[in-house]
Amino acid sequence: MDSQTAERSAQLPQLAEPRNPGMELDLDWVAAVQANTSAIERRCATLPGRRSVKKDHQAAWLLKAISLIDLTTLSGDDTEGRVRRLCAKARQPVSAGLLRTLGMEGLTTGAVCVYHDMIPTAVKALEGTGIPVAAVSTGFPAGLSPFHLRVAEIEESVKDGAEEIDIVITRRHVLQGNWQALYDEMKAFRQACGDAHVKAILATGELGSLRNVARASLVCMMAGADFIKTSTGKESINATLPVSLVMIRAIRDYYDRTGYRVGYKPAGGISKAKDSLVYLALMKDELGDRWLQPDLFRFGASSLLGDIERQLEHYVTGAYSAGYRHSMG
Repeated sequence: MDSQTAERSAQLPQLAEPRNPGMELDLDWVAAVQANTSAIERRCATLPGRRSVKKDHQAAWLLKAISLIDLTTLSGDDTEGRVRRLCAKARQPVSAGLLRTLGMEGLTTGAVCVYHDMIPTAVKALEGTGIPVAAVSTGFPAGLSPFHLRVAEIEESVKDGAEEIDIVITRRHVLQGNWQALYDEMKAFRQACGDAHVKAILATGELGSLRNVARASLVCMMAGADFIKTSTGKESINATLPVSLVMIRAIRDYYDRTGYRVGYKPAGGISKAKDSLVYLALMKDELGDRWLQPDLFRFGASSLLGDIERQLEHYVTGAYSAGYRHSMG
């Protein structure tokens, strides 16, 4: 992708990809899925050095990354004021002067992600922008509340205006190889979402192996997940390149088999602009340009935006600014 193409794609509206309807659980397909850990790690070790973009091209890719960020606040001390400030940042993620200089007026982030209680505040703050509100649900982050309450939580969030729901799966279903239970759970969550898109958080750092990650990814897609997501951001290990490669290739296999595109969201631990470039290059290499749009790829990050803005300011002015000038609040 050249710099002009990346700039144009950053300005494109969210595309209307047909939703993944899911399919019957195919246990033979699940059982056949393997993961060669050493080969995966070797492939990922080469990624940061293989794709190096500079100057105009780097600026264009970073603008693209901004359009793919789910700007997030998930803290116990969240307030309406903090959420309104975050929404203002989503509406104008980079200073107006920088956007004018770069010819990117109107650029926004992909979504704003909050807890259920903050949905009405976020919906009101984003009214008329086209930026969707995403809500974490189903007993986030552990996902261990009673099942009927997890389903009810989804329904309440959708009723309050959330257009995307980030659910957490029950990890023990994966660790015990109970794929039918995982499929049934994910299918129920998908149904409760109605027209809202559902992102299945696998909490990959707690699944034990890359093979489990691959199989859980496939089962969630079979049950109708619109996105698969690495982490809650609360685990000790969050998004990594090996996990991402496994999940992306599961998405590719599912698309090859069914013809339906499922989105991908790495979350947690992606805080540097240079890291976002590696993930974008991985998506382009493995899935192609179509997956570089907000309806199929998101970064679950907030601190990432501050570093990207800092890099863009350096690109325009030739000088680095202090990090505190690019706070989320």
